Amino acid sequence: MIEDMLRTPAAVQDAERHTAHNYHPLPVVISSAEGAWLTDVDGRRYLDCLAGYSALNFGHRHPTLIAAAHAQLDRLTLTSRAFIHDQFADFCRELAALCGKELVLPMNTGAEAVETGIKVARKWGYQVKGVPDGAANIVVAEGNFHGRTTTIVSFSTDDDARADFGPYTPGFRVVPYGDLTALSEAVDEHTVAVLLEPIQGEQGVVVPPEGYLPGVRRLCTERNVLFIADEIQSGLGRTGATFACEQAGVVPDMYLLGKALGGGIVPVSAVAADADVLGVLKPGQHGSTFGGNPLACAVATEVVRLLATGEFQRRSAELGERLHTGLRALIGKGLVAVRGRGLWAGLDIDPALMSGREACERLMARGVLAKDTHGSTIRLAPPLVITADEIDHALTQLAAVLAS
Repeated sequence: MIEDMLRTPAAVQDAERHTAHNYHPLPVVISSAEGAWLTDVDGRRYLDCLAGYSALNFGHRHPTLIAAAHAQLDRLTLTSRAFIHDQFADFCRELAALCGKELVLPMNTGAEAVETGIKVARKWGYQVKGVPDGAANIVVAEGNFHGRTTTIVSFSTDDDARADFGPYTPGFRVVPYGDLTALSEAVDEHTVAVLLEPIQGEQGVVVPPEGYLPGVRRLCTERNVLFIADEIQSGLGRTGATFACEQAGVVPDMYLLGKALGGGIVPVSAVAADADVLGVLKPGQHGSTFGGNPLACAVATEVVRLLATGEFQRRSAELGERLHTGLRALIGKGLVAVRGRGLWAGLDIDPALMSGREACERLMARGVLAKDTHGSTIRLAPPLVITADEIDHALTQLAAVLAS
């Protein structure tokens, strides 16, 4: 039988045999990729509608980014921050310009960027705002996802992320997302920052109410509090602009960036802010051996240059409208709600039909890969290089799954 010749079942079992089960991946084993398409070990092709949770905004193996990585691999890959390398200045200068900020602090993962933002905000609070030592608090939102370190899960409201990982780090206040009144009541004289996702990704691509982000900006300015925008998933073109905050007419005090910054090749994250904020750090107070390494900077600089043209932001906005128009047409035909912006969507499937996991498995069988979250919700975040025809193909497959 043909099934007996397939490599996937054995490869799935082999992958599970020697790994901790901290993920529940779909039973597909990818061996190669190009653009918006993936190929598994049995030669089957899939349209990637997840893009590594936005880490692959520019698609798989974008030729400009691959060329930059190859060239740098032949020259220099790591120095540590004990020395300066010749890729560092270009990356920091060009990313700072893209963000409209004065300084950049490079790290590796999104969680490291969040941890860096927390540390900087606390130090700013003590040294600049004058908060008494040890008294600083940061206000965050329910439904947040900022990473999985022990400090970050301390203010998570997701039991899967938080339960059994205590004791928890103090110093955080959690308020409902989108509720300006609750936020205002939570901020006091010891608050040093408000940390938010402009659009909540893991929660199901939740867009805040109109006026919420401008209200957060006003409140932070009035109370002398830093507004920290976690744009790790929403930023760098995903929503149809360089940053999701732009679409609300808002400029935060600090951007937290990651995922797409590494071009789907290397982990790269960064914090961007002005000198009156990031300047509170002095040598020896924070760092990372691999943060800002030559290979990462070479790739990430090319990412910044791709974004500087505006092409990918325009693609996300234009093709995102096509995607959302098609998704809204499926409300009442298996979908009960659609949210999102640009090439980013959260879809609530009628739970009477199937779970989000089941929907993703059925899509996989039809050659489309997506990811479920929170029961009957699935997320779509295709690479920004996807074409209109490929979007239509994904919508056709989704409609077939919902009708089956």
